[in-house]
Amino acid sequence: MEKTVYSYIKAMRDIIVENKDFLTQLDAEIGDADHGTNMARGFNAVVEKLSEEDLDLKNVLKKAGMGLISSVGGASGPLYGTMFLKAANVAVDNTMDPNVLCQMFKAALDGVKERGKATKGEKTIIDAMEPAYEAFVEVIDSGGSVQQALEKALEAAKEGVEYTKTIIATKGRASYLGERSIGHQDPGATSFTLLLESILKNYMK
Repeated sequence: MEKTVYSYIKAMRDIIVENKDFLTQLDAEIGDADHGTNMARGFNAVVEKLSEEDLDLKNVLKKAGMGLISSVGGASGPLYGTMFLKAANVAVDNTMDPNVLCQMFKAALDGVKERGKATKGEKTIIDAMEPAYEAFVEVIDSGGSVQQALEKALEAAKEGVEYTKTIIATKGRASYLGERSIGHQDPGATSFTLLLESILKNYMK
């Protein structure tokens, strides 16, 4: 990844803002109707604190993580903040080789699972994030390129989002709906998939 980490954070902000209303509508169906609004506010706050001169990978990821924790309401702030902070912990200088990316992805996934006490099949962000990670690593381990890995990861995340429509929510406010949560896609899984999409698009520019 030759582009700056700032460009990826900005691309994430842009796609979240673009889909703010969509994410909020999804959340209105099974949650607090604030996921899109909260995520947009958080990423706007993060981008405001960064600049194109911020080139240090670890530092930018840490700033993004802390910014999301402090400015995104509900459960999403701690989860997304943890995602960035854990990735920062294993980042190696500004090295973005495939093996490092796999390690960062794994650390982010493990951090979110631990923070949210969630596993796949509970109608959460994990239902998109875990299969995306597995697809990414499979491509890299087989000698594929980062772009190919991102493409497969995005495909797997989208399938994960579709999967969330078929299961009962057992975490968070959505769990109160029981079987009535079936048929609705998880907002967190959706926002993660959008972020992955923004990474791929920015990578290909």
